[in-house]
This record gives sequence, C-alpha cells and structure tokens, in this order.
Amino acid sequence: MALVLTEVDGAVGTIALNRPEKANCLSNEFLAEIISAFDDFEGRRLRVVVLRAARGMKVWSAGHDISDLPLDGSDPLEYKIPLEDLLRRVQAYPGPVIAMVGAGVWGGACDLVSTCDIVIGSEGATFAMTPAKLGIAYNPSGLTHFLGVVGLHKAKEMFFTAQPVTAQDALRVGLLNHLVPADELEAFTYGMAATITRNSPVAIRAIKEQFRLLTRGHTLAAETFERVQSLRRAAYQGEDYREGLHAFAEKRPPDFTGW
Repeated sequence: MALVLTEVDGAVGTIALNRPEKANCLSNEFLAEIISAFDDFEGRRLRVVVLRAARGMKVWSAGHDISDLPLDGSDPLEYKIPLEDLLRRVQAYPGPVIAMVGAGVWGGACDLVSTCDIVIGSEGATFAMTPAKLGIAYNPSGLTHFLGVVGLHKAKEMFFTAQPVTAQDALRVGLLNHLVPADELEAFTYGMAATITRNSPVAIRAIKEQFRLLTRGHTLAAETFERVQSLRRAAYQGEDYREGLHAFAEKRPPDFTGW
C-alpha cells in the first residue's frame, strides 16, 4: 500500500497521508515520500498543494514514529532529520500549502500542520503537542514557530499539558484559519485553492518568501543558544527520554523521575 496518495486537478495538487494501520505515524520512509511528492509537484509547477489525510482516516496523524527516534544519546530533533527536512520543504514550496484537517493531529504532525500556509479544519480536528509525554525537549525552531502562531501563553499550555486543543480553541488562537462543517470541508478547501490559482504565481511566490524571511528576523545571542542546547542535551541524554519512549511503546503511563 502506498504511504502517500497524490492527485492533480488543474494547478492544484493533493498529498494524502495513507498509513492507516499506524494512524499516519510519520516514519522516516513516510516523510521521505511526502517530500518526494512536493518535489514532483514543484517540478510540475502546481500552484497550490492540499495536504490531508486519506479519506476514511480517524486520525490525521499521530505524529512522529517513535521507532525512528534515537536512544544513543543523540538529538532526536536535530537539524538534518526527515521531519525537519519536510517542515523546511513546506516552507520553501513556491506556492501556498493548505492543510485540510478533520481529525486529530499530534506531536510532530501538529508542527507540520501549523507550518502550512493555511489551515482549514472541521469540528473533528484537534491539535496536541506531545513531546513532554515522551521526555523530549522540543527544539528552538519549533518553539519559536509556535510562539508566532498561537502566542506565548497558549504555546506554553500546549507544550506543558500535552493535551489536545479543540477546533474552536484552535480557531480562536489562530491555529486554524477557518472552521467549517465536516461535510463542507473538502468543498471549502478546494474552493480556496481554486481561488488562489487565479492569482499571479510570481507574486504569491515572492510574498510567501517574504513572510518566511520576515518571521525569521529574530536572532539569539551565542550565550543564549549555548544555554538552550545545554538544556536540550540534558533532556535527550537523560532517563526521562528513554522512559517516555519505552512507556509509549509498551502502552503504559510513563514514570518520569528526572528533575
């Protein structure tokens, strides 16, 4: 079974996540196929991409596949991992990427959805940032990104509690652009995609790149960066991280003992 289903309708391409037996967990192989689909669509000059779950999925994506996370003391969220490569690919795609969400989005998949240019959801959509459940100290780029999307206090709540945010709450804090009835989700999403294709692709490409550059305008002092790296290293080399992954794999509550 193909992990990624693609479809092209005029200037609009669709990438559908299709790993139902694993709740669309984002394995490294899966992530590579999604990136390949984006590469193909850019080569075909498709002006808009809709990123969605395949039809019939009860979960949009359960996040990063933990079987691909390292246990050797290395950083699970370093710069050159497939998930980070995909996030940068979405940002670099020359046309808008629309996430169509009608179900639960967890962990790294939540980061993926919020990285898309526009997010459209129905009442079934929920959003949870779950790294603390696994003992993972999220990386600075991801935290900065969420600060820009939902604001400081909501970002803290999402990361500290690891609990899902409802579709209504996501709309209120700006994680969703639009909240529509489930039976109108596809029509609304593809209607917006069609509207975008009638505008200048050159102008949109330039505007999207400006947004990307302008939102990256903040820099960290070298001392601050080293402090951040030290905090994260202590987390991913510690026992809580190992316990979090083992507990998840064994389907039991974790027993975190670190401080």
